[in-house]
Amino acid sequence: MPPTGPIDCDLHPVVPGLKALLPYLDDHWRETVVRRGIEDLTTISYPSRNPLSFRAEWRDDSGRTGMDAATLTKQALDPLGTRLAILNCLYGVQAQFSEDLGVALTRALNDWIVKEWLDRDPRLRASIVVPMQNTEIAVEEIERCASDHRFVQVMLLVGSDVTLGRRQNWPIYAAAERHGLPVGIHAGSMYRHPMTPVGWPTTFTEEYVNQATAFQSQLSSLIAEGVFAKFPDLTVVLMESGVSWLPAYLWRFTKFWKGVRSEIPWVSDPPPSIVRDRVRLTLQPFDAPPDAESVMRLIDHMGSDEMILFSTDYPHWQYDGSDPLPAGLDKALCTKIMEDNPLRTYVRLREREVVA
Repeated sequence: MPPTGPIDCDLHPVVPGLKALLPYLDDHWRETVVRRGIEDLTTISYPSRNPLSFRAEWRDDSGRTGMDAATLTKQALDPLGTRLAILNCLYGVQAQFSEDLGVALTRALNDWIVKEWLDRDPRLRASIVVPMQNTEIAVEEIERCASDHRFVQVMLLVGSDVTLGRRQNWPIYAAAERHGLPVGIHAGSMYRHPMTPVGWPTTFTEEYVNQATAFQSQLSSLIAEGVFAKFPDLTVVLMESGVSWLPAYLWRFTKFWKGVRSEIPWVSDPPPSIVRDRVRLTLQPFDAPPDAESVMRLIDHMGSDEMILFSTDYPHWQYDGSDPLPAGLDKALCTKIMEDNPLRTYVRLREREVVA
């Protein structure tokens, strides 16, 4: 493993199809999947022919890519000299209404990540995908996977069943904090509620754009419900949230917190201080204007250059190939975003010997 180089905090291994997970299911659930004729769980979020799902130059005959470690290494790691990369697998296991089926598929997915990805390249790390249908079982999955230190994060979806700050979710944060694992909240949905606050959209464009408002809602919930006060060592990473919305959001939240802070007395510090200390955001999709002056102004308005974590979002369309960083960043800031900030955020990335 190279001693220096970018640390990619958000890449997506693509499950070729549900058949790939069958060897990791027990006999009962393997038979259930076959008998029900369940074939794939990806098309609802990332249709293979959707231009946003995969960059055109990487697509194979199926319209997809990134379905094995060798391909991901060739297309995403080697060109940038990537030192470490965190895999966040987006597959529809959290969308199952059956808790039992969701748990079985989630466990199979994490085991598949270990055998087919982590075991094949020493640069790869991963997030623990948890069955969001049931908090108790989600904690069990964290405990089951956490002993493998190649898992460096717990991953939740921004489109959840209930707001993530609610106390029924606190055992997840307790388990993550206990193991030194950040909680990553990724764009995506359990499809229990519309992504917009006014009903279901009719286009993918609406769905995608409104992901940012969902992140705002979840961050408000985490702050107001007291998650950061209850778990002082917990870090939250917002993945594929965009970044340009944050300064205006913090201004608005702070304004109303000053007026009604008696309602939430456990939020004793100003919200911007909490967010700057405890929240991180992945770089892609970077939604600021393309000129260097605007980029630096945005970072200044964020109030911290330690919040942004380098990511490519491979293999989705946001990935900018050989030039993944915004224009206008000086060398010191680039190093901070690509190496220093990820190492500070993910404790397990600093381990010399990884426990598998």
